[in-house]
Amino acid sequence: MLNAILWGLIQGLTEFLPVSSSGHLVLIPALLGREGPDLATNAMLHLGTLGAVLVYYRSDIADMARFDRAGRRMISLIVIGSIPAVILGFAFKDKVEELIDEPRIVAVMLIVTGIILLLTRLIRVGTKTITHIGPLDSFLIGLAQATALIPGISRSGMTISTGLTRGMNRTDAARFAFLLGIPVIAGAGLLGLIDVVTSDVGVPATVWVGVVVAGLAGYAAIAFLLRVLTHVGLGPFGIYCVAFGSLSLVLL
Repeated sequence: MLNAILWGLIQGLTEFLPVSSSGHLVLIPALLGREGPDLATNAMLHLGTLGAVLVYYRSDIADMARFDRAGRRMISLIVIGSIPAVILGFAFKDKVEELIDEPRIVAVMLIVTGIILLLTRLIRVGTKTITHIGPLDSFLIGLAQATALIPGISRSGMTISTGLTRGMNRTDAARFAFLLGIPVIAGAGLLGLIDVVTSDVGVPATVWVGVVVAGLAGYAAIAFLLRVLTHVGLGPFGIYCVAFGSLSLVLL
């Protein structure tokens, strides 16, 4: 039970904060000298964070569900932005899974994430909203999202940073990043659920506890990130990633 709560808390907080959930789920068990969640459990925790983003951005989801002109436009942008992750995910699935057993490489990738987040301080804050971006913006942000297949690279960090380079304001860069993440998060969660359901073990009750914890923590993380973004940007998260990644390299 305690393990489920711990993994759910880590997944929920780090899925949306730009500090890499996959990186933390590799490094924290390695630092503690204990087994981390298996791939199926790790994937199922995404169901909790999926629920968090669907609830937080329920008005945007409702707008897309109406399937009017604006809704169709947003859906098309999300589809375009999801293409890189789908293609690269299938192409490099085995290679990515191998990195889970390489915590030192994951620590280096976390440092890379931190450096990129710190570099966003050099970007002039733009004024483009989510209604002003086009297919090229969506594709480039989606390409950045695909790099987060590598454990230690933050999905939200890469997508928000790329949105800022495309002239978006901080709030809308995060908003589009989270909406774009819905298909990826949903895919990971559903694949994990299928793997567990079709196995002989089934779905342990403790895993569902982790899913609920991940959802609650994820909702809080979105609200917290938007508040920090508005006032100071991504810099504090960059400092954290560099510090934690460096500490992990030393201790490992």
